[in-house]
Amino acid sequence: MEEEETYLELYLDHCATQDDLDPPGLPLLSPVAPYDVYISNSSNPEAEFNSHLEEVKGTSGGFSSVDLSFLPDELTQENKDQTVLKSKREIEENCKTQSQQSRRPLSSQKSVGLGSNSSSSSNSHSHLLPGDADLVQPSPKKSNSLPLASLTPMTPMTPVSECSEMVPQLQNIVSTANLACKLDLKKIALHAKNAEYNPKRFAAVIMRIREPRTTALIFSSGKMVCTGAKSEEQSRLAARKYARVVQKLGFPARFLDFKIQNMVGSCDVKFPIRLEGLVLTHQQFSSYEPELFPGLIYRMVKPRIVLLIFVSGKVVLTGAKERSEIYEAFENIYPILKGFKKA
Repeated sequence: MEEEETYLELYLDHCATQDDLDPPGLPLLSPVAPYDVYISNSSNPEAEFNSHLEEVKGTSGGFSSVDLSFLPDELTQENKDQTVLKSKREIEENCKTQSQQSRRPLSSQKSVGLGSNSSSSSNSHSHLLPGDADLVQPSPKKSNSLPLASLTPMTPMTPVSECSEMVPQLQNIVSTANLACKLDLKKIALHAKNAEYNPKRFAAVIMRIREPRTTALIFSSGKMVCTGAKSEEQSRLAARKYARVVQKLGFPARFLDFKIQNMVGSCDVKFPIRLEGLVLTHQQFSSYEPELFPGLIYRMVKPRIVLLIFVSGKVVLTGAKERSEIYEAFENIYPILKGFKKA
């Protein structure tokens, strides 16, 4: 036992001496320190830390050379997706800002642009050579304001060269007058010639005269309507004759408030007309229903006249208060009808 103990002590002493003589073991591996550098076991820990810090600064110049291949693929894929999403968002924001800028009113930009354009044009002309003056052409001036469309439809104007050389003939004139007294229609119908009265059919006496050939409607209130005259003078003369007949029957009739209410004229343009084409091009003025009425109804705005246009070329004008309105309406419609003349 004593021998074994002595051998054990000798072995331990031998191991201790080897530990003192052998060089230090392999250094600890770290991502900062290189493999061929040994960490010295100095007794001064501050100096050791400073030297180690300088080595770290010298070796860690940048992270671009660091190999990140040991990271899992999921992290790199997430980074790529994030970058793609960011780029998409930036593109969408740019598009939105551009669209908003395009929608903004350009009034201020126009005013500023005009000033800049004028100054730039003056500068550009000032830099031109004398020989280049012929190359510069003045730009045509544009009108600042455009004509606005009128709210009410306007009647096409008649060209000066398109003169019809036709005069519509007056066919009927409707006028009114006031006898200014109450009338007994039965007494008038019994004692007057060419007078008829049927209160079940119509509440007025119908009276006719031969010269001028007209018809009058006489009401119990004293109002009278005269129709059938071919001119204004004939209508007035006929109305005065009817008032004189009523006076002779014993009524205190007077002749007041004579007024022409309607004039009807007609004319023939002497050529057939394509009514289908006319109603298509003048839809806002005309209506044509051949199954109900064979004529086209054309409502003129100025003058306010209604025209009945037939395929044969016959035209009827009605709704005028004066003779001049009939003539003006026909002069306006004639070039339009000539444009739709059948071949």
